[in-house]
Amino acid sequence: MAMTASRLLSLVLLLQNRGRMTARQLAAELEVSVRTVYRDVDALSAAGVPVYGESGHAGGFALVEGYRTRLNGLHGDEADALALAGLPGPASELGLGADLLAAQLKLDAALPAALRERSARVRERFHLDTPPWYRDAEQVPHLTAVARAVWNQRTLRLLYRRWAEPQEVERELRPLGITLKAGTWYLVAQSPGQDAARAIRTYRISQILRLTVDDGEPFDRPAGFDLAGYWRAWMADFDARRFRGHAVLRLSAQAWQRLPDLAEAAVLDSARTHAEPPDGHGRVRTVVPVESVEHAVGEVLRLGPGVEVLEPPDLRRAVANAAAELLCLHQDPRRSAPAEPGP
Repeated sequence: MAMTASRLLSLVLLLQNRGRMTARQLAAELEVSVRTVYRDVDALSAAGVPVYGESGHAGGFALVEGYRTRLNGLHGDEADALALAGLPGPASELGLGADLLAAQLKLDAALPAALRERSARVRERFHLDTPPWYRDAEQVPHLTAVARAVWNQRTLRLLYRRWAEPQEVERELRPLGITLKAGTWYLVAQSPGQDAARAIRTYRISQILRLTVDDGEPFDRPAGFDLAGYWRAWMADFDARRFRGHAVLRLSAQAWQRLPDLAEAAVLDSARTHAEPPDGHGRVRTVVPVESVEHAVGEVLRLGPGVEVLEPPDLRRAVANAAAELLCLHQDPRRSAPAEPGP
């Protein structure tokens, strides 16, 4: 019943915002059959909504002129901000795509004509795309179920894949919130029975292998829990734990220009903060955080021949060894020659 009522309201708002629409157009927008649209129009007419239909090539359904609601008190900048508030991609992944469409329709229907035109203009000119470059979006089949559990405060029982051994572990969690970071979804959850310092942790939702939602009584959320505040603190602690050292680099002008495209935010911030004025050859000396020598070698090599490691010595040697192996591989034609064909 609630879904039908929501669909009927969406139908009215579509006609109110866009004017005359055919049954086929309405069916495509509402993701229902044309027959369902005709039934919904009959239901609206029976309820007293002034909707009428006209046949013919230019026909369709429309509302009687003047049937409209308004939302007063918003100025132009506020309407512009609301037009950018929705993220269609993430909303759809959370199972809220239809709700976001309905909300946008309601907002447009309630706005005066001038602000409605501004809102439409903002959506025509700005698009928000959250996933990072150079990779496909993660597959998160359990995201919608997790989101419902967060909203309804239902306990989760799951099989989770982690980095440490044993890799697959079972967990019972009280889901407190969901965060989208650089195209990756994370669950913030509380583990019952643990001490307060370790009770709330972060889980990557794509690593959930199996999920069961407890349909019993809802759990009680921790009093005063602040999801945004927790996430800021968790990110700061995460960076502090993974960056175990620092490296002193000297970058050519070209490598320095490429650094923003290749380095993550924490590395780039440090490089800019510690950058010395360019020397006579345009090279910049700076300091960046590193996770480990093994990881740093790959990051340094991404910058090509324009980067030199000055410190620490073990990273300098590791980069030199890697470069020597690459040189040997590319200079020796026998190592890359195709195998001789068989008889």
